[in-house]
Amino acid sequence: MIVAEQKKITEIIEMLGDDFETLFIVGCGTCVTVSMAGGGREVKALAELLRLYYSEQKKDIKIETATVKRQCDFEFLDEIEEEVERTDLVLSLGCGVGVQHLAERYPDRVILPGLNTSFYGATTGVGEWSERCIGCGNCVLDKYMGVCPVARCSKGLLNGPCGGSQDGKCEVNPEIDCGWELIYNRAVRLGKLKELARYEPPKDWQTYRDGGPRKLVNTEYFDG
Repeated sequence: MIVAEQKKITEIIEMLGDDFETLFIVGCGTCVTVSMAGGGREVKALAELLRLYYSEQKKDIKIETATVKRQCDFEFLDEIEEEVERTDLVLSLGCGVGVQHLAERYPDRVILPGLNTSFYGATTGVGEWSERCIGCGNCVLDKYMGVCPVARCSKGLLNGPCGGSQDGKCEVNPEIDCGWELIYNRAVRLGKLKELARYEPPKDWQTYRDGGPRKLVNTEYFDG
């Protein structure tokens, strides 16, 4: 899932500025809800915090809130059309995709980001998420025992470890596991250690960002 974290309240207040009277805060009910950054609870908490701030500043700011199922789908953004149209600013507590999708759906409204989008991650503990994928567009997990060296190795090495890890921890950040030790241990467990001896050529990054923003079309929607 996409993992994000809420911007600092001081940054949000500075970003909102002073030239508005109405604010609409929109949450997203999927990824950022799970990572506890932009779900209904976070939307309401932020709204209350901003109401308190503007009250102390003697400013009469009207704040409305809503949380849609997915900000990356126009179907759900259509549900908040009336609220968006009657407000000066829209503050999205969705990922970067959600913010841009709102801006595309409502081109005449200022859409601002309330979150910092971090990475594609997996739940690894209570309130804890770890990066597992960078969305490179050319998956190599079959060659590395289901552990991605591009995302899990701090140096993105494809042909073995750097040699700087200690006790299974990365030399770049000793708080995280060495990606290549994870790959090695999986290979041993699966009896496929010899497969790691092959040479992997430099990664072809054309599937990642070459040629601009990527687009995927599922032709099954158009067949027969």
